Amino acid sequence: MSDQESAVLYSVDGAIAHVRLNRPEKRNALNDELISGIKNALNKTRADQTIRVILLSGEGKDFCSGADLSALQKIAVASVSDNAEDARSLMELFLLIRELPVPVIAAVRGRALAGGCGLASACDLVLAATSARFGYPEVKIGFVPAMVLAILRRNVPEKLAFELLTRGEEINATRALDLGLVNQVFEDESFDEDVASYVKRFEDLSKSAIALTKTLLYQIDGLSFVEALEAGADVNVIARLTEDCQRGVAKFLKK
Repeated sequence: MSDQESAVLYSVDGAIAHVRLNRPEKRNALNDELISGIKNALNKTRADQTIRVILLSGEGKDFCSGADLSALQKIAVASVSDNAEDARSLMELFLLIRELPVPVIAAVRGRALAGGCGLASACDLVLAATSARFGYPEVKIGFVPAMVLAILRRNVPEKLAFELLTRGEEINATRALDLGLVNQVFEDESFDEDVASYVKRFEDLSKSAIALTKTLLYQIDGLSFVEALEAGADVNVIARLTEDCQRGVAKFLKK
């Protein structure tokens, strides 16, 4: 097994693809192998039409603590082109999550910090254990959370984003829920069961409707109101022609 394969565990349970960060001894800190491993695992889901949802989690006590020591040392001595390549690799991961047609759900235990917090918030949905912690401490070492900023700004209002990014403080799961960084908070003791129940719901929903909804939701980011409505009208027509919609309407009319 390669470093990339061992850094990320991939398995499929019914319609759910499990992607697990597997560097618990390093608090699942990001490095080249881990980032590549996540991308490879996510790309595997494209070929499996039975998958309806992807669950991203971390082995051990923490979800992801950000860049690891070796990655930070690499930044310190790397050339401009090498640093650009590293940055683009992480950017590609964030884009991939948005481009996948099925929901990507982050299940966060423990810490989700810096790039790890960005990774969680890049997912379509975030489920957190009560003890989870979130934060962007990059400014403490003179670094800029530049790419995760684009994600955070789409999750929370401008002034809250500024506060989170420039103060470098950690917040708890309840505060993250209040801010809109997190969708649900579950008790630590029942976290796995509650996450499984939440994720399983997607097995009963229309895959095509969710895929079209996800694409449209992110597509309208840069559109004017009129353009967003026009895009919505186009998707409305496409949705009507799908097998799921036609079957659903027929079933409804029989009631």
